[in-house]
Amino acid sequence: MADAKSLLIEIGVEELPIHAVDELAQALLRGVRDGLARRGIAADSEHARAFATPRRLAVHVPSVAAVQPEQRSESLGPYVNAALDPQGQPTRALLGFAQKCGVDWTRLERTSDARGERFVHRSVTPGRGTAELVPDIVREALDALPIAKPMRWGDHDFTFVRPAHWLVMLHGDRVIEGELLGLNSGRQSRGHRFLHPKPVHLVDADNYVDALRAAKVLADPDERRQRIRGEVARAARGTGTPRLDGALLDEIASLTEWPCAIACTFDRDYLAVPHEALVTTMRSNQKFVPVFDGDGNLTEHFVGVANIEAKDPAPIRHGFERVIRPRFADAKYFFDEDLKTPLASHRQSLRGVVWQRVLGSLWDKTERVAELASGVAHRLFAQGIDVDAAQAAHAAGLSRCDLLTRMVGEFPELQGVMGRHYAAAQGEPAEVAQALDEFYRPRHASDGIARGALAQCLSIADKLDTLAGIFAVGMKPTGNKDPYALRRAALGLARTLIEGKLDLDLDALLREALEQIPDAAFLPSHSGRGAGGEGTKSQEAGHPLPKGEGKSTAAHRAALAGELRDFILDRLRGYYAEQGFTPQQFEAVAAVRPASLTDFDRRLRAVAAFAGRPEAERLAAANKRVANILRKEGIDVDAAARRPFDDTQLREPAERALAQALQSAQADNARRLNGAAQHRDYEGALARLAELQQPVDAFFDSVLVMAEDTALRDNRLALLARIKACFDAIADIALL
Repeated sequence: MADAKSLLIEIGVEELPIHAVDELAQALLRGVRDGLARRGIAADSEHARAFATPRRLAVHVPSVAAVQPEQRSESLGPYVNAALDPQGQPTRALLGFAQKCGVDWTRLERTSDARGERFVHRSVTPGRGTAELVPDIVREALDALPIAKPMRWGDHDFTFVRPAHWLVMLHGDRVIEGELLGLNSGRQSRGHRFLHPKPVHLVDADNYVDALRAAKVLADPDERRQRIRGEVARAARGTGTPRLDGALLDEIASLTEWPCAIACTFDRDYLAVPHEALVTTMRSNQKFVPVFDGDGNLTEHFVGVANIEAKDPAPIRHGFERVIRPRFADAKYFFDEDLKTPLASHRQSLRGVVWQRVLGSLWDKTERVAELASGVAHRLFAQGIDVDAAQAAHAAGLSRCDLLTRMVGEFPELQGVMGRHYAAAQGEPAEVAQALDEFYRPRHASDGIARGALAQCLSIADKLDTLAGIFAVGMKPTGNKDPYALRRAALGLARTLIEGKLDLDLDALLREALEQIPDAAFLPSHSGRGAGGEGTKSQEAGHPLPKGEGKSTAAHRAALAGELRDFILDRLRGYYAEQGFTPQQFEAVAAVRPASLTDFDRRLRAVAAFAGRPEAERLAAANKRVANILRKEGIDVDAAARRPFDDTQLREPAERALAQALQSAQADNARRLNGAAQHRDYEGALARLAELQQPVDAFFDSVLVMAEDTALRDNRLALLARIKACFDAIADIALL
């Protein structure tokens, strides 16, 4: 397009909320692109860019046409039989349609569809200039921004995320006239508040990034992040390795326009405080970058990133070091004071901390978790995993005690971490101290599971209790509401069982967890109530379950166990999809309901390997055909497979060959599938069953299953049922 030029929109504001900068910039970009597209304005939207700093939101779109194309419209009117009377004169329906279109009815055209001929009005209007349309496009984009708490300033009746101070709208080198947020558009942007306080004259839209860079503003967030990395590495050189992760980098980039790193230090005495506490306050409160030595230990060095380039950085360094000192002093005081009180002494105080209104206090929760952890430990010990049930119950009793310490009260994100430090300092066994921290894992999507059998045991028990309790009181996740993070708990439980290779019966675990939940939680009146709702009288207070209202608690527990299993499997669908397994493979295994999730995992991997074999598709189709035949006849696969099989009824060569092949495969697979689940060779068993493809195909090609002879028909159905039962012992491959 010869007349196409770049479009630039910039809104200058007071400092934006740190976590909203990138989100608002991307939303503005989407809004502008969508607005251009809705109006049919040609543009290179694929290469459009969002720019943002703490003081501005901007969008740059290359190759935007100067005029939108002709606007063609078509309005369908009444059908001819309703539009014209028998004399061919217009009815009120046609006259009303013509008046709506602003034309005489004789100027209407006709068109036809499946129902017949009807009147239609077609019009063509010249396209409007882009400069005329852009203000409305930007206004719509601003109105659609995800602003949680819009601000009002001055005596204006409009709101925005922060007070706006300047507006730039350029199409190429021409200013687009318009008024938004009380500002008239122009070509004057602003540079760094201190390093370049003068206005920045923008020659054209494509000059934007370079012009601001010259004014000590890096408008491109990626360029700003790259500079921060380089600056931090430079400042930390010779002192250790700075730990600058993506989240901290994003925060610093959202706070600065011209980032400059400064090397700083703090008193080494503070290193006696657990490093997690020091790192947390550095990162969360001050956005400083901690520096570690070669062994991964925190050093007394850190890096602060200023939003100014100073000839003498000493005053800034002094300010950074001064502001961190009281934070570290508080952390040291909390830690020293907490050590004076044994961790276990907080346990009784948990009675006064409500976990959930109906389910009771944190003490009640830890008691339930202790009972569950002991049961899980017994099961694991029976499988040869060295974990002590009494120690598991003891660790569960300590698991929430650190919530009452001063340190966790100040830094809630350190729960578990401080429990580990206090337990270790007060002489608890290393595995107990580790479990107090790691039972929270995985804390987020990229986190690993708890390490060590005791920690895994405690993690399983805690997540089971949370899921069972919150499901019992009717607070299941809905939409994006999940106040108790049940989705994360369900996936964490499943991952711990699978990745920890813990072969535990999931249904049994869920039933045991639900048995620990008090009967009062299952009252119908509790359904959907939140933790902060009005109190409800419990069954224990002399108010039994109402007669005729809902199910008994036993039936309710049984139903919830099934719901919880399905809820956990729903989380696993995404987990396995990320690993490349197909939905069909997942459903094939889910259909046979393996007792444990580790067994589920082994079966799924075997099914995936089987699905890659050339015989898989034909055998899956054959299994589906068998299932349809048996279902049509009302025959249960398992019951039919257990029927006595009469070899003398094998009349056709193909059915004799299939019976012999099946008998041989069953004998071979008996060795593969007998014994403990963790030793079963599902992949080998499916590979052996894959050899049945040719005799199965030959059977269906030459044998009439539904023979008139009842004995012959039943025998053939039993043969087919045995084939399907062999596959169903691993997975329902008909679903492939």
